[in-house]
Amino acid sequence: MSLPEAPPARPPTWVDDAVVEAAPAGRWTPALSVTCASAACLVLLVAGVLAARPDVAVLGAAPLVLAVRALARRPAGALRAWFEPDVTGDDPDGTGAPGGVRARLGLEGPGSWARVVVRRQDRPGADVLVRVRHERSLPVVARTVRTGPQEVATADVQGVGPDGASVAEPTPSVTRRTTVLPSTTPLLDLPLPVRLRGLTGPHESRRPGEGGGLRDVHPWAPGDRLRRIDWRVTARRSPDLRELYVRREHAQAEAVVVLVVDSRDDVGPDPRTWRGALAPRPQDATSLDRARQAAASLARAYLDGGDRVGLDDLGVRRRPVPPGGGRRQLDRIRHALALTAPEGEPAARLRPPRVPSGALVVMFSTFLDDESARVAARWRNAGHRVVAVDVLPALRTSGLYDRERLAVRLMTLTREDRMAELADQDVEVVTWRGQPAVALRVLARRAQRRPGAGVPR
Repeated sequence: MSLPEAPPARPPTWVDDAVVEAAPAGRWTPALSVTCASAACLVLLVAGVLAARPDVAVLGAAPLVLAVRALARRPAGALRAWFEPDVTGDDPDGTGAPGGVRARLGLEGPGSWARVVVRRQDRPGADVLVRVRHERSLPVVARTVRTGPQEVATADVQGVGPDGASVAEPTPSVTRRTTVLPSTTPLLDLPLPVRLRGLTGPHESRRPGEGGGLRDVHPWAPGDRLRRIDWRVTARRSPDLRELYVRREHAQAEAVVVLVVDSRDDVGPDPRTWRGALAPRPQDATSLDRARQAAASLARAYLDGGDRVGLDDLGVRRRPVPPGGGRRQLDRIRHALALTAPEGEPAARLRPPRVPSGALVVMFSTFLDDESARVAARWRNAGHRVVAVDVLPALRTSGLYDRERLAVRLMTLTREDRMAELADQDVEVVTWRGQPAVALRVLARRAQRRPGAGVPR
């Protein structure tokens, strides 16, 4: 059974919570329709006997006998219902499958029928009647564009006896919750920090070392390795071999990137939902969903390139994810992003979060207030290269009143001025709409310079 919602752009990945099971319901009672029909047939039978009308009595006797026979065959036992992870078919590992968030609804009880009503976030879903032969497992698929902790489905189950003559007590509602991890988008070239760190890595630095391109040709000095002697240059400059010349190279280094997510705002494309009275539609991705996807995409791209990536939250004061590399670091960042959410009124910061020296800071925010812009500007003044990623969705202004449309217009003008001030302070601005990979590639090419520029010798 499938719950109707807008499908995501790419298959999501989720972390399943514990299995939720409903208490068994073992009492079976006659259905209301059978009770009313039996009463009518009994009245008809008694009336036929009292009126000495056998034809009338037979009309009421036959259905009454069938009802009694069906009630005598009603099941005895409890009907249980529970949710469990989907570990079959396209999702053997429970880490994600095409088509949406998946789970399985388990049913166990006597040989009978069961009415299953599935809903999601108080939205109507499937209403089916299934056969339960002692045990039955039903697949449940929920399509979503949201990330983070959310409800997969809620099921209400009621047992139905043979011929619908009896019904069991409805089982308590069972709910399956899960944490949907953000998906990633393929990216092209990425901007690098002004300074590269370390003695190894995927990028060529300015320092002398090994692994990079040619730095220069220099007379041999104590400490130079003999395998680096360039015999052609030596033969040309010193035919008598009085002096040896060696080839020196640039050292390889790595980039340190800190992703900063502004979790204070979680707004959708409809401005009427920003006040909190109305919830965004489930098929609309909010700004925090876009921030999670953008941060996960950049983290995957940098980590696949061999760089180190960390994660911090501007809205909540908690221990950040320190910069690291490898597949486990990507999993750690995606889990932290999925759990990022607004937590009440954020406290005012006296200073921006601390980041490693020479790191590239990428901030994901809606920039609806001055706090995020102020923090980005202070990082830039401290010497870091800062990239501001605008994750505000495209607004829908249709259906707004005149005063609401005016408020949106004023907010848009103020935000544009704020973004222009960031650009004047040498903060590079990227909008996560359309083709962000192209915009990031433009930034990467715009900042091309000699390897390791800004790194002291």
